Amino acid sequence: MSSTSKTPLLDTIALPADLRQLPEEQLRQLADEVRQEMIDAVSNTGGHLGAGLGVVELTVALHYIFDTPDDKILWDVGHQAYPHKILTGRRDRIRTLRQGGGLSGFTSRRESDYDPFGAAHSSTSISAGLGFAVARDLRGADNDVVAVIGDGAMSAGMAYEAMNNAGAAKSRMIVILNDNDMSIAPPVGAMSAYLARLISAKPYRSMRHLGRVLAKKFPRSFEKAAKRAEEYARGMLTGGTLFEELGFYYVGPIDGHNLDHLLPVLRNAKKSRGEGPILVHVVTQKGKGYDPAENAADKYHGVSKFDVVTGKQVKSAGGPTSYTNVYAKALIAEAEQDDRIVAVTAAMPTGTGLDKFAERFPERTFDVGIAEQHGVTFCAGMAADGLKPFATIYSTFLQRAYDQIVHDVAIQRLPVRFAMDRAGMVGADGVTHQGSYDIGFLASLPGFVLMAPSDEAELMHMVATAAQIDDGPSAIRYPRGESLGIEMPEKGTPLPIGKARIVREGTKVAIMSYGTRLAEALKAADTLTARGLSTTVVDARFAKPFDEDVTRRVAAEHEVMITLEEGAMGGFATLMMHFLAREGLLEAGAKFRPMCLPDFFIDHDKPDAQYDQAGLNAPHIVATALTALGYNETIEAPARA
Repeated sequence: MSSTSKTPLLDTIALPADLRQLPEEQLRQLADEVRQEMIDAVSNTGGHLGAGLGVVELTVALHYIFDTPDDKILWDVGHQAYPHKILTGRRDRIRTLRQGGGLSGFTSRRESDYDPFGAAHSSTSISAGLGFAVARDLRGADNDVVAVIGDGAMSAGMAYEAMNNAGAAKSRMIVILNDNDMSIAPPVGAMSAYLARLISAKPYRSMRHLGRVLAKKFPRSFEKAAKRAEEYARGMLTGGTLFEELGFYYVGPIDGHNLDHLLPVLRNAKKSRGEGPILVHVVTQKGKGYDPAENAADKYHGVSKFDVVTGKQVKSAGGPTSYTNVYAKALIAEAEQDDRIVAVTAAMPTGTGLDKFAERFPERTFDVGIAEQHGVTFCAGMAADGLKPFATIYSTFLQRAYDQIVHDVAIQRLPVRFAMDRAGMVGADGVTHQGSYDIGFLASLPGFVLMAPSDEAELMHMVATAAQIDDGPSAIRYPRGESLGIEMPEKGTPLPIGKARIVREGTKVAIMSYGTRLAEALKAADTLTARGLSTTVVDARFAKPFDEDVTRRVAAEHEVMITLEEGAMGGFATLMMHFLAREGLLEAGAKFRPMCLPDFFIDHDKPDAQYDQAGLNAPHIVATALTALGYNETIEAPARA
């Protein structure tokens, strides 16, 4: 161990078993070193910083008290799991976070035995934890199960469904509510910590149970009075009434940065073998211990690479605006002309651009929290009464509301407009956040109009188009990242529904592109044309309804027809194939070759590398065409992750 190391104690910790050998008085130093290590690592990689800084002490305490990995710790979402990764054998790789071949930015079962459950979408930890608890009980084992969930994730109905189930089943598990949206004044914090230690201790729990038994021996009025007194003492002082009603034994709130408060409560919770689950309410500060994060409005929730001393983030060279910003501009332009337009997001106002819409139309902007199911049906209700809701939700998060899309929107043919950001590959956020499936899961629903722009001007036109569709639902998908930098209109112009755009005319090969792979299609067309293979390129614009006239002509007049999309199997190509088969064009027309995402998950990397792995860049398009034409061309199959 180097004498000049800035993290001498952390350097001695390879795994949590080493941590558990330390005396308690050294844990404060260890926490400080973990925080320093995390700040330094994320300054090099970028990633989620604020949430992890807020749970450093909690992470140290959990691995100190619980016998991980035999005891299971489930981190909800995983934004806050970087300290956990540092302490569980992954410190030597922590500077590979979110990079190709490196550590995931979230928990991952493939990555470590200390990650019992993978997560990147929120509010799953209590449900999964209950599954682990039931499995343990059926095996006759005795390990503990701990679910750590943030106050933001507790806005999702799934968390309460799980708590209700766990409480009713009286399952033995511990839920840590990591509350970073609350503050405790020092005197209140001291009293709260005292009460938390008291009520989590086994003697108190036994006396409490005894008190209930004794109360039942007295007349009913005495029993009610005793119960009210207990509820008042615990509910009013600790705020636990709601969780008690769900069947949880509530402890807290306690200061999540004070190890003298955390350790005895967690120790008591582990020792407890009483009836039912326990909820420990821990109050933390997002960005704790790093001044730039503490003072930032977003507490450095997600950051690019930054200077540790100043906190200044490295900005990418000024380039074209993002598709997200284009969408926001387009929606604002439409809303200026139509006061029925409203916008809904599910806890992602900045990520979806609706923060800008909210600045202009605060009374017409709604953030429903992490509640996509509610958000979609909320939009359906507004649409049913004449408003024009734009449900602005990442493609990957819209998956969480599929039943509501089917039952509450599609069946009733309500004109809810879905704007799906992060369609296709998303880079460092990886497989859990990729918008791979929306084309297929929406295309299967009757009455939907599906659009995907090839550039930012097309996106503006599609927002205008959606605003005019009043007889059923519609959806626009668009990618993360910078647009192409083309000239933009001030306001979009509605497109004729279901009409494609022929970008380049040819005779031998036809490429029908749905979405922003059009730029790669044009590169491929240049290469093919240079080899004497005249190539048509079509910007499909619409997957449903698609342009049947153009499709017939393309299939009839070319030797090869390629479809290109940034989605999984079952999407645009499938719609094309159904149509061509019904029309008899697969037998007599062009050789059909679908190009879509491969049938395996693609891990985090730079987007262009992900599309290389998916086989959707220009060279792959060229190779697909040449192979179909009988050329002796090697087409490299996408490599499995």
